[in-house]
Formats: sequence, structure tokens, C-alpha cells
Amino acid sequence: MMTERATNPNASYCQPKLCICWVLAALLASSTTRAQDPAEIPVFKISQEDSSVKFNVKASVAIAGAFDKWDASLTFTSPDVTTGVLSVNIQADSVNTGSGMKDGKLKSKKFFDAEHNPSITFISKKIVQTGSDTFDVEGDFTIRGVTKPETLKLTVSGKGTGSGEVMGTMVFDRKQYGMNSGIPFIKIADRVEVSVVLKGKRVSGPPLAFSPI
Repeated sequence: MMTERATNPNASYCQPKLCICWVLAALLASSTTRAQDPAEIPVFKISQEDSSVKFNVKASVAIAGAFDKWDASLTFTSPDVTTGVLSVNIQADSVNTGSGMKDGKLKSKKFFDAEHNPSITFISKKIVQTGSDTFDVEGDFTIRGVTKPETLKLTVSGKGTGSGEVMGTMVFDRKQYGMNSGIPFIKIADRVEVSVVLKGKRVSGPPLAFSPI
């Protein structure tokens, strides 16, 4: 008995491999379109005027200060807050402790080596929600040309309002980054605490979705 395919040359059919290819192509096209739809992605703008990047080191003479020149971005690929990527770029020679002597020592080759390594950066690799408004942000921290993994611990306020504040701290060992020297007549601890305060506003897209922890 002859099948319809044999008797009717106009019958619609497709070979299995061809059908699979078409299905995969359709799914990929749909996924790509969905990922690139700006209406589905929250977009935030950080206000530098209301934000800060500071540091503190325990020492026999107080060593604390801020960086006057830096920029930061917080981007998302979906409303899921854990898809975010935090990027902070600091100009090392903008350090400001209120003391010209201390600033000069910190900019020198023994510490930041700002002349040869002008940028201090943190780029997140993973965001983990640890509480209703707390997060561990794992990322690559680079200072004086040395990059190591560090964790920035964040607390978020203003959820669901369209604007808010991110406050975070990160502690690192300066000697692991080659800063082995001290300052004459000043005893300095090895651990350095960096604190960030970032105030931002959602300028487009949907609200962020948080896990109900």
C-alpha cells in the first residue's frame, strides 16, 4: 500500500533532523528576544553626590579616608536581584586622608603604587542573598595590579520604592597584595576595611525581585 507521502507529492512533512533544527532555532530566537527586551530589565542609576567609598586601617595613628574620584554601576539581566553585577572603579591617586603626608605614602610604590597602577577595582562574580535585606557579593578585587577574590557584605534599604541605599563592607589583608611596608613611627595593622555607600534610583524597567528569606 502506498502512503500519502508517496501518492501525494504536495503532502506536508519534514525530516526528523530538519524539524529538530527548526524547533531549536525558534527556541533560541525566542530566548534571545526575551533577554534583550529592555522593558523586562531593571535599570539603576547611582548618584555619586550621595555616595561614598571609604577605608579604615587600625594604626597607632588613625589612618582613615575616602576616595574623591570613582564610579560604580549596578546592572541586571532580569528582575532577579541575584543576576546583578556590581562594578566599582576607583582612581588610586584620589585618596584623601586629610593629611598630605599620609596621602603621599599611600600613593607611593610601597602601597597603592598609583603611578603604575592607577585603578583600584571590584567586579562582582556572584550575588548571594543571605537575609531579607543582606547579601554576600563575591568578586575580584584588584589593587596595585594584584587581583584576588574578596567578598563584599551588603545591606540594602528602600526595597520596592524605586530608590534606595546599598551599604557594604569588605576586609582584606594588605600584605596579600604586596603592601608589606609601614609608615615611619606609625604601627599599621594588616587588615584594611573598605566601606561603600551607594545611593541609586531605578530609572526604567520592573522592580527587583527578592527572595522571601
